[in-house]
Amino acid sequence: MRATTLDNGLKVLVQEEHTAPLASVWCWYKVGSKDERPGLTGVSHWVEHMNFKGTTNIPRDQVKGIIEQYGGSWNGYTWIDQTTYLETATRDALDRMLFIESERMANCLYHPDDCESERTVIISELQGGENDPDQLLDQEVTATAFKAHPYQHPTIGWLPDLKAMTRDDLYGYYRRYYVPNNATLVIVGDVDTDEALRRVEHYFGGIQPGRDLERLRTVEPDQTGERHLTIRKEGTTAYLKVAFHAPSATDDRFVPIVILDAVLAGAKGLNLWSSFRTAPPQRSARLYRALVERGLASSVSGSIVPTQQPFLYTVSVTATDGTSLTSVEAATLEELDRVRQDGITDTELAKAKAQLKARLVFDNDSVTNIAHQLGYFETIASVDVFTALPSRIAAVTCEAVADAARSLLAPSNRTVGWFEPLPIGNGSGKSEVGSTKSEVRSLKSEV
Repeated sequence: MRATTLDNGLKVLVQEEHTAPLASVWCWYKVGSKDERPGLTGVSHWVEHMNFKGTTNIPRDQVKGIIEQYGGSWNGYTWIDQTTYLETATRDALDRMLFIESERMANCLYHPDDCESERTVIISELQGGENDPDQLLDQEVTATAFKAHPYQHPTIGWLPDLKAMTRDDLYGYYRRYYVPNNATLVIVGDVDTDEALRRVEHYFGGIQPGRDLERLRTVEPDQTGERHLTIRKEGTTAYLKVAFHAPSATDDRFVPIVILDAVLAGAKGLNLWSSFRTAPPQRSARLYRALVERGLASSVSGSIVPTQQPFLYTVSVTATDGTSLTSVEAATLEELDRVRQDGITDTELAKAKAQLKARLVFDNDSVTNIAHQLGYFETIASVDVFTALPSRIAAVTCEAVADAARSLLAPSNRTVGWFEPLPIGNGSGKSEVGSTKSEVRSLKSEV
């Protein structure tokens, strides 16, 4: 891989992969929901949508067709640390892909009518998410776990902000963050590096850099006691989530927690774009045996993802019909307390490492996935953090996992969320959210 930076500050990563006549282009921006101030939550995601609505030189009805005529695919997403766009197509489409991303960076239009129509789309998307009990519970648990840090806000935003935001808010945000010195362009595929860099200079070199950005610097205070919330809403299934403040991707404790999650819930890999599309191996996972095999839950999963700043490790459980959340929570916390007190075995460590080694291979099984991983880690930290993952995993000891478990899984560091379904047709359809803080003790918090 070759890395370079243009005079305007654009970071460029090029990696040649000649296994197939394909190329993947990802353009990453260091802006996500953590950069949003109160009153503008959801603006990063809304701006991402607007940047598919045409540019000075690409009519809005041709943005998608340019790549599709090459038989390629396109997409984009926004999350807490980043916004990104991608195209993957045959290698002879490289110029078109670079043209699209240079236009997206410099020349998006933000027609007022498009802004208004997209407001309707995004509000509908938000309301659809709120009708998904698991997604709603995840949103509320995250908002309860964080008191100060903007990671507390859902990427889609809060409804009052989406209703009040203006076209000028959106366009001003676009012009502030969509600048070359806040971006990383990644090219992976059947390309010649020197020629690819010449084409990048041609399309992006003339785009002016933006002013230095002032980032929000809020640090989440230590959590001093367990937090508990309950959502009661019409539904058919009960859900439990237990979230713990967890370290960032660069922290020495991050990889031991990835190992811990593999032992508890099965190894999943670390590709936000593809890892969670394939179910992890769970038959020997501790939480699977404690909950699913005993008939208390129909499914259980864990989530630890690489982030720029400390985020969450979350255990999610779907209760079986007729099983009380009290029983599900008790069994879940019993298993988490057991690993916190006793750690893991040598056999579990070896199996987790082997599974993660395989999942990391799958994380990089295409030019699209390779390009994603390079850009994702460069955006939250550096490519070096990505390339060091195999050696970091290999170096983890049982003692390191035990130390991480003791601090991570402390009762004072957790937020517990319940979704209790109400009988369908027996209420107004509105949700009732109750939140309590209990067990506030002098226990040491990790974050």
